[in-house]
Amino acid sequence: MAEGRIEREFVKTALALAARPEVDRLVYVSDTPLATSDLRGRPIKRKLVYAVTSEGLAQQLTNLKFSAVAIPPFGYSRVEKVRVAIVACQSEGLVKEGDTVLALAGHDRSLDTLVRICIGADDEEDRVQVNALDLPETHSAQVMEQVIHVALEVGAQGYEGHPVGTIFIVGDAPRVMEQSRQITLNPFQGMSESERNVMDPTIRDALKTFAVLDGAFVIREDGTVLAAGRYLQAGKNEARLPMGLGARHRSAAAMTAAIPAAIAVTVSQTTGTVRVFRDGEIALELRQSARRL
Repeated sequence: MAEGRIEREFVKTALALAARPEVDRLVYVSDTPLATSDLRGRPIKRKLVYAVTSEGLAQQLTNLKFSAVAIPPFGYSRVEKVRVAIVACQSEGLVKEGDTVLALAGHDRSLDTLVRICIGADDEEDRVQVNALDLPETHSAQVMEQVIHVALEVGAQGYEGHPVGTIFIVGDAPRVMEQSRQITLNPFQGMSESERNVMDPTIRDALKTFAVLDGAFVIREDGTVLAAGRYLQAGKNEARLPMGLGARHRSAAAMTAAIPAAIAVTVSQTTGTVRVFRDGEIALELRQSARRL
């Protein structure tokens, strides 16, 4: 009973803070919507965005004139739930650069975490902006954010203290598979699609482990990992890359030049720098602020 009262007071405090003029959005990360009594007398409906794990529930809330986004139903930590929800809100245009956002999250039906986020704050290691990539409509910003974040962790941490370089190819997977070949055992072979999605923290850990394999990862637009250990066979890329970039980067550039819907994310084994390639050229470059090797 005491715990229930504390949680109700916690939620009321979060709602009171969200009503302040300096707060632009309240992102409520839970599949249990607020009670009508919680909202009565509080002019925050226009600020409120529900982040739920069911497309159906998101549609129901939208029908009730609430803003709502759907996030994947994987076993995220509280901070990861907030992270994924914020990217979903950015994708839907519900938050924008410069907004101050409060995010309320928890575990199951219990809400116990309140996070304040300034959208656009200069914090590349903990939150990657993907808006600058001008993603094709087929691509998920949530998926790209997670792939780039994994790449940053691989570049910063390597594997068991050793530096690692790798390539992630996202999008138009059938053509990428046609223009590549398997050079080592595919660790994702035989797994169901629901068990090999990059939105799942377990699979992201597996990506970091399998980054030591030669070859590239091939990932579908929805985040499903099709293969690791692929040798990319696209032709030569005529774009001029910066001096010092080797075969890995040229392969990524060539693949994205040959397949416009494919986006390549590379990790430099030498420096840990993460580069994103589109249409054969570098679209984004993220250097490590502190490499932990």
